Amino acid sequence: MNWGKTVEKTEQPGGNPRKYTRLIAGREVLFDKEDFLWQADDWSEEVATALAKESGLALLAEDHWRVIRFLREFYYNNGRAPLNRQLTKGTALSLLQIEKLFPGGIKYGARRIAGLPNPKNCL
Repeated sequence: MNWGKTVEKTEQPGGNPRKYTRLIAGREVLFDKEDFLWQADDWSEEVATALAKESGLALLAEDHWRVIRFLREFYYNNGRAPLNRQLTKGTALSLLQIEKLFPGGIKYGARRIAGLPNPKNCL
Protein backbone atom coordinates (compact mmCIF):
# COMPACT_ATOMS: atom_id res chain seq x y z
CA MET A 1 0.00 0.00 0.00
CA ASN A 2 1.26 3.44 -0.81
CA TRP A 3 -1.01 5.49 1.50
CA GLY A 4 -0.58 8.47 -0.84
CA LYS A 5 3.01 9.25 0.13
CA THR A 6 6.30 8.89 -1.65
CA VAL A 7 8.66 7.06 0.65
CA GLU A 8 12.25 6.00 0.31
CA LYS A 9 12.31 2.22 0.00
CA THR A 10 15.48 0.18 0.02
CA GLU A 11 15.60 -3.44 -1.03
CA GLN A 12 18.82 -5.39 -0.84
CA PRO A 13 19.84 -7.26 -4.00
CA GLY A 14 18.86 -10.88 -3.40
CA GLY A 15 16.96 -9.76 -0.30
CA ASN A 16 13.56 -10.83 0.94
CA PRO A 17 10.87 -9.45 -1.46
CA ARG A 18 8.34 -9.55 1.40
CA LYS A 19 10.10 -6.81 3.37
CA TYR A 20 11.88 -3.54 2.76
CA THR A 21 13.46 -0.69 4.70
CA ARG A 22 12.05 2.80 4.60
CA LEU A 23 12.71 6.09 6.30
CA ILE A 24 9.96 7.11 8.71
CA ALA A 25 9.99 9.50 11.65
CA GLY A 26 13.66 10.17 10.99
CA ARG A 27 14.89 6.57 11.12
CA GLU A 28 15.13 3.48 8.95
CA VAL A 29 12.49 0.88 9.78
CA LEU A 30 11.78 -2.52 8.24
CA PHE A 31 8.26 -2.97 6.77
CA ASP A 32 6.45 -5.80 5.04
CA LYS A 33 4.91 -5.56 1.58
CA GLU A 34 1.64 -4.21 3.05
CA ASP A 35 3.43 -1.45 5.02
CA PHE A 36 3.13 -3.10 8.43
CA LEU A 37 6.15 -2.93 10.73
CA TRP A 38 8.21 -6.10 10.41
CA GLN A 39 9.19 -5.91 14.11
CA ALA A 40 6.78 -4.52 16.71
CA ASP A 41 9.79 -3.21 18.68
CA ASP A 42 10.51 -0.68 15.90
CA TRP A 43 7.35 1.18 16.91
CA SER A 44 7.39 4.52 18.70
CA GLU A 45 4.81 7.25 19.20
CA GLU A 46 6.63 9.23 16.50
CA VAL A 47 6.32 6.31 14.06
CA ALA A 48 2.62 5.99 14.97
CA THR A 49 2.06 9.69 14.34
CA ALA A 50 3.82 9.45 10.95
CA LEU A 51 1.82 6.35 9.95
CA ALA A 52 -1.39 8.07 11.03
CA LYS A 53 -0.59 11.12 8.89
CA GLU A 54 0.13 8.84 5.92
CA SER A 55 -3.31 7.27 6.32
CA GLY A 56 -5.06 10.65 6.51
CA LEU A 57 -5.23 11.30 10.26
CA ALA A 58 -3.78 14.71 11.00
CA LEU A 59 -4.03 14.17 14.75
CA LEU A 60 -4.30 11.15 17.03
CA ALA A 61 -6.90 11.96 19.69
CA GLU A 62 -7.39 10.33 23.09
CA ASP A 63 -9.62 7.54 21.70
CA HIS A 64 -7.03 6.72 19.03
CA TRP A 65 -4.32 6.39 21.67
CA ARG A 66 -6.60 4.28 23.87
CA VAL A 67 -7.02 1.78 21.03
CA ILE A 68 -3.33 1.90 20.04
CA ARG A 69 -2.12 1.35 23.61
CA PHE A 70 -4.59 -1.48 24.20
CA LEU A 71 -3.51 -3.22 20.98
CA ARG A 72 0.17 -2.94 21.92
CA GLU A 73 -0.31 -4.06 25.51
CA PHE A 74 -2.45 -7.01 24.46
CA TYR A 75 0.07 -8.01 21.79
CA TYR A 76 2.99 -7.95 24.22
CA ASN A 77 1.09 -9.88 26.88
CA ASN A 78 -0.39 -12.49 24.54
CA GLY A 79 1.84 -12.64 21.46
CA ARG A 80 -1.07 -11.88 19.16
CA ALA A 81 -3.62 -9.20 18.40
CA PRO A 82 -6.87 -9.24 20.39
CA LEU A 83 -10.07 -10.67 19.03
CA ASN A 84 -12.70 -8.04 18.24
CA ARG A 85 -14.66 -8.75 21.42
CA GLN A 86 -11.48 -8.38 23.50
CA LEU A 87 -10.71 -5.11 21.73
CA THR A 88 -14.15 -3.65 22.40
CA LYS A 89 -14.13 -4.79 26.03
CA GLY A 90 -10.59 -3.51 26.61
CA THR A 91 -11.20 -0.08 25.08
CA ALA A 92 -14.87 0.41 26.04
CA LEU A 93 -15.51 1.37 22.39
CA SER A 94 -17.76 -0.40 19.90
CA LEU A 95 -16.35 -1.94 16.73
CA LEU A 96 -18.18 0.72 14.75
CA GLN A 97 -16.54 3.48 16.81
CA ILE A 98 -13.09 1.94 16.34
CA GLU A 99 -13.63 1.42 12.59
CA LYS A 100 -14.65 5.09 12.24
CA LEU A 101 -11.58 6.28 14.17
CA PHE A 102 -9.07 4.72 11.78
CA PRO A 103 -9.02 5.02 8.00
CA GLY A 104 -8.48 1.45 6.88
CA GLY A 105 -10.45 0.08 9.82
CA ILE A 106 -8.96 -2.10 12.51
CA LYS A 107 -6.46 -4.09 10.44
CA TYR A 108 -5.08 -1.53 8.01
CA GLY A 109 -5.63 1.40 10.34
CA ALA A 110 -5.48 0.67 14.05
CA ARG A 111 -3.20 -2.40 13.96
CA ARG A 112 -0.84 -0.85 11.42
CA ILE A 113 -0.53 2.44 13.34
CA ALA A 114 -0.10 0.50 16.60
CA GLY A 115 2.90 -1.24 15.04
CA LEU A 116 1.56 -4.76 15.26
CA PRO A 117 3.09 -7.09 12.68
CA ASN A 118 0.90 -8.23 9.82
CA PRO A 119 -0.81 -11.54 10.66
CA LYS A 120 1.34 -14.38 9.30
CA ASN A 121 -1.49 -15.72 7.15
CA CYS A 122 -1.67 -12.40 5.30
CA LEU A 123 1.95 -12.42 4.09
